[in-house]
Amino acid sequence: MAIARQVLCLSAFLSLPHARSEPLRYSVAEEAESGAVVANVAEDAGLAPAQLSARRARLASDDGRQHFRLDRGTGRLVVADRLDREELCGQSATCTLPFELLLANPLQFFRVEVAVQDVNDHSPVFPEERVTFKIPETSDQGSRFPLEGARDLDVGSNSIQAYSIAPDNEYFSVSFGSRSKGKKYVELVLEKPLDREEQAEVGFSLIAVDGGSPPRSGTTQIHIVVLDVNDNAPVFTEELYIGQVLENAPEGSVVLSVVATDRDVGINGDITYQFSEVVGQSHSAFTIDPTSGEIKLTKPLDFEAAHNHELSVRATDGGGLSAICKVLVEVVDVNDNAPEMVVNSFSSPLPENALPGTVVALFTVRDRDAGANGKITCALEDQLSFSLRPAYKNYYELVTVSTLDREETARYIVTVTAADAGSPPLTTTQTFTVDISDVNDNAPVFNQTSYTMYVRENNAPTVLVGAVSAADADVGPNAKVTYSLAPAHPAEQPPCSCISVNSENGQVFVLRPLDYEQVRQMEVLVSASDAGSPRLTANVTVRLVVVDENDNAPLVLYPSQDSSPPSSELVPVSAEAGYLITKVVAVDADSGQNSWLSYHLVRATDPGLFVVGAQSGEVRLRRPVTERDSVKQKLVVLVRDNGQPPLSATAALSALLLNDFSDVRLPHSSPASEDEGGSLTTYLIISLVFVSLLFLTSTAAFVARKLCKRKELKGGHVLYGAGNLQRGLADAAAAGTLPHAYCYEINLTTGSGNSEFKFLKPILPSLPPQHCGTSGGTDGEQDFPRGPITTEDMAPDNPGMLSAEQFNSLSFN
Repeated sequence: MAIARQVLCLSAFLSLPHARSEPLRYSVAEEAESGAVVANVAEDAGLAPAQLSARRARLASDDGRQHFRLDRGTGRLVVADRLDREELCGQSATCTLPFELLLANPLQFFRVEVAVQDVNDHSPVFPEERVTFKIPETSDQGSRFPLEGARDLDVGSNSIQAYSIAPDNEYFSVSFGSRSKGKKYVELVLEKPLDREEQAEVGFSLIAVDGGSPPRSGTTQIHIVVLDVNDNAPVFTEELYIGQVLENAPEGSVVLSVVATDRDVGINGDITYQFSEVVGQSHSAFTIDPTSGEIKLTKPLDFEAAHNHELSVRATDGGGLSAICKVLVEVVDVNDNAPEMVVNSFSSPLPENALPGTVVALFTVRDRDAGANGKITCALEDQLSFSLRPAYKNYYELVTVSTLDREETARYIVTVTAADAGSPPLTTTQTFTVDISDVNDNAPVFNQTSYTMYVRENNAPTVLVGAVSAADADVGPNAKVTYSLAPAHPAEQPPCSCISVNSENGQVFVLRPLDYEQVRQMEVLVSASDAGSPRLTANVTVRLVVVDENDNAPLVLYPSQDSSPPSSELVPVSAEAGYLITKVVAVDADSGQNSWLSYHLVRATDPGLFVVGAQSGEVRLRRPVTERDSVKQKLVVLVRDNGQPPLSATAALSALLLNDFSDVRLPHSSPASEDEGGSLTTYLIISLVFVSLLFLTSTAAFVARKLCKRKELKGGHVLYGAGNLQRGLADAAAAGTLPHAYCYEINLTTGSGNSEFKFLKPILPSLPPQHCGTSGGTDGEQDFPRGPITTEDMAPDNPGMLSAEQFNSLSFN
């Protein structure tokens, strides 16, 4: 399109008869903003502003770029976009932008040229911000070193006009000019010879300044590195080096370091070290690092072989210059030998009854070092039962300082530490393991202060009832415990033969059946002995409590069942309900629940007439007597204990229902009636006498039986006391036979209308009340509860306690 446009313009130009030969020339400063007025083209071309619009005036350029635009209304030429001369024309000395003003009707054009004037809008710029030169210190004065000059995009007077150095220095200056063909140059000129040892580097700034107003400048940093020349020999920091090394220093230990310096640098300043000569082969134990100058050991030194070593070291730089120094190595004696301990004698185990001061071990100590390094002290570590005692020279004794107790500590770990006086001190430890042997100094100890064991009566032979246990703090045979029965006092008889103790495990056995009614408890002494020498013994009391079994049936004391026919009770016909006829009295040789008795009416001529107290045994009228009731009534009362299974006995009695037995008045109907009334009175008197005699006989027999048993006990405690009937009943009540601790005195007379019962005071007021349970039965009967045996049930009564010796005197069937 651009080429076609150019061809079209050229054709139009050639065909125009009125073309202007001279162009219209204008100028404008670069960086002019868009819209800046360049000139009035219409006025300069002789055109009226109205013609521009009428003839469609426009601008055309060869490259098609529109840097300017025409204002048709005013005819002014204005800048279209911001102008940058360096972008449009580069480094050209002149910068002209040509274009044409075209008009139509008729076709006409004007050539226009606009010169863009340069403005100092660019500063000089160096290619590099920092330039480094390496110059040998031997360079001649006046030597030149070319530099890359700065560049300035501006032209003419706005381009670079001068160079300078800041700050000024005595070594360099700058030279600036043009060579042939107008090529410019910039050079550094050496004004004074360089000395690297005096100043190794030189730095300054090179400044380029243009000719603009105001002038612009650019800067670069110049760094001069002075190259070294080998003009200095190595120099040691000291002529004689003295070092000390411990005789036990390991191989590779650094003895010391020699240091040589060279003012040169690079290879000229690189120093290597070596031994220069052999003095008594001392160097064989040393090596030197060629770079660092460190002298190290190649083998351990011995102070006793040589106290010091003399060495010669040479330092050489890269240029071949060298220096020599002397090295003296002194060997220092060190504490390199720990104390040694030799045990001469040692006693273990040690009896626990060893006296304080007993020698346990004897040992000697030594140290191969000399002086303070060979001085030794010995000490014990945290030990209160032992101490060290010096014996002779370097001999020490390990002795006890207090009594020993194996039961408290069976083994002692005694550590003896031997330390020398070196710095740091060396130590050696010797451990003695002292075992303490046992001595029989502890008697067996029972795990209880006393034992209580229980066995039911009528037990099987050799029944196990319990075990005793004792422990001994000793060990071995001294701790082996055996058990046996022992008398309470040495003068007493041997222990009970019905009890046996297992000598190995302390189990207690009852060898024979026991009878609670003969013996309720017994005490034996069990001895526990160890196997030490001498034997040590401990005793403990074992209380054997016999638990009652229900093996005795109730015994009816009243009314006596030995008389035949049974005694009769007199009951007036006028007696009301609740009238007391008699009381059945029974005892049970058992105790506890087994002796709790209950009374039951099992048979009667008229069962609805009588009632029996379940607990008291009292026989009373249930209802008043009527004429239809038989005169003679027979009753059978069952007495049952509370054992399991329960045992029982029966009591048979009879009752006579009479109208009046205090003043018998027979009717005068006939002589036969009088004879019958006299016979009845006689029968009643005979019955009363017979009952009284029977009662007295039973009482006498009971007392005689108790007296016989008392003699058999050989003056010991009796099972039941027997003085009179009341005492016998009291014992029965104490054993739990009677429901209430009362006895009754019966007075029957023929002249009274009813029987009188006199209640006496309790025979044994200290007896505990009998516990009973009430059932829901009729007629006031009560059944006693049954349950497991408790400690309270098994609590023995003092009158029934036998000693072991008394128990042996009893015979068991």
